Amino acid sequence: METSTATAQSTPYSKRWAALFLLCTAEFLVIMDTSIIGVALPAIKEDLGYSQTGLQWIFNAYVILFGGFLLLGGRLSDLFGARKIFMWGFVILTAASLLAGMAWSESALNTGRALQGLGSAFIAPAALTLVISKFTDPKELNKALGFWGASAAAGGSAGVFLGGAITEWLSWHWIFLINIPIGIIVLLRSRSLLFTGDTRKGKVDMAGAILATAALILMVYAIVASETAGWDSVQTIGLLIVSLALLFAFYLTQKHKSEPLVSMSIFKVQNLSAGNIVMGLLAAAWIPLWFFLNLYLQQTLHYSAFNSGLALLPMTLAIMFLMVGVTGKLVAKFGFKSNMIVGLLVLAASLFLFSIAPTNGNFVTHVLPASLLGAIGMSLTYIPGTIASMSGAKPEETGLASGLVNTSYQVGSALGLAIIVTISAAKTNALKMAGEIEITALNSGFQTAFFSAGVVCIVATLIAMAYIRTPKQ
Repeated sequence: METSTATAQSTPYSKRWAALFLLCTAEFLVIMDTSIIGVALPAIKEDLGYSQTGLQWIFNAYVILFGGFLLLGGRLSDLFGARKIFMWGFVILTAASLLAGMAWSESALNTGRALQGLGSAFIAPAALTLVISKFTDPKELNKALGFWGASAAAGGSAGVFLGGAITEWLSWHWIFLINIPIGIIVLLRSRSLLFTGDTRKGKVDMAGAILATAALILMVYAIVASETAGWDSVQTIGLLIVSLALLFAFYLTQKHKSEPLVSMSIFKVQNLSAGNIVMGLLAAAWIPLWFFLNLYLQQTLHYSAFNSGLALLPMTLAIMFLMVGVTGKLVAKFGFKSNMIVGLLVLAASLFLFSIAPTNGNFVTHVLPASLLGAIGMSLTYIPGTIASMSGAKPEETGLASGLVNTSYQVGSALGLAIIVTISAAKTNALKMAGEIEITALNSGFQTAFFSAGVVCIVATLIAMAYIRTPKQ
């Protein structure tokens, strides 16, 4: 049974908590799909013949399409109703998960992952819009956003554990096939729990979506391929120039279209631009943390896939507890700016600790303390960053604002990982050429990656301190 937005805003929606559980499940699944492949990478590499640097395309194929089409997903939610776009996203994600799970080659898996990203790009902004539309009481909304943030952050960490268990006991194929029954259940429950909401007449800016996505793909590819082509090569420079040209073309189309994908006026909203930059940098530090920590556990410490996931379970549980039970209260007491700054500094400390993890490290000394610090840092930053990025948006721009913050996070994920993988690989290759033994060279590359991600956190901290404003009560 559908309920109009106007009715939902005058009286609390009776099924709002059940709807929130469904939406949090969706967000958990979407973010889990970025991380669940982490511990399965060595098994996939052996089975399908990926190169060491090529492995990141299993991640990037997902997040590039995810990030590139999020703005379109947000716009479609505003035009045609969040529930409809949410359900279409799950149809695409479920079908793509079948392709990825049955993948017989590198290109088949990358294609499946890209289509998963497209489905997720429709799901994420629609889901966040639906969360906000169902909670009219500010206290309830803060609590709901706490659960939402916990499901997102925990999805990133829990994916590591689940990926390890599934890879160890079944096979890597099931890290994708597990989405199918969950997707079917979500689709069946969506019609009864989620109302459509108000829709508006308007046109879909497909040209803008294509320009933004093409620019992102070329930029990430140029950075990844620079390891072999060289930063000063014609290929790298040419691709980056074309990417920037496409971004400029995107800006021009948005500025002059009557119904753009992104209205430039939304960037006048207080904290929106700075909040999105911070969220992008947060992702550029957080995603390399779990990516390289998985590689450190398996390739340096020689953990099995399951034990690698198990080693990160304390971090997962800490994030879930902090997001739900602590972060919302701290934001209410100290505001989102203070929490963002402290969280980013704590996350930076975590990364700097990982940057000195030795080849003969152990769990208690070199993994557990730094991973728990990482959990605290992420928990203190993610929800405040989301609030800062969306708090000033008008009701009719909620879909766009949620698309922007999700885009910033996913673009930061893709570019951050691409750049840091390139830096790490360059360090490892330089040491190998100098005659260093392989495990030492590999671990030095991991240390460099963690240190680089820590520097990203410091940059994000400085931006938050300088440009995030605390709104007047």
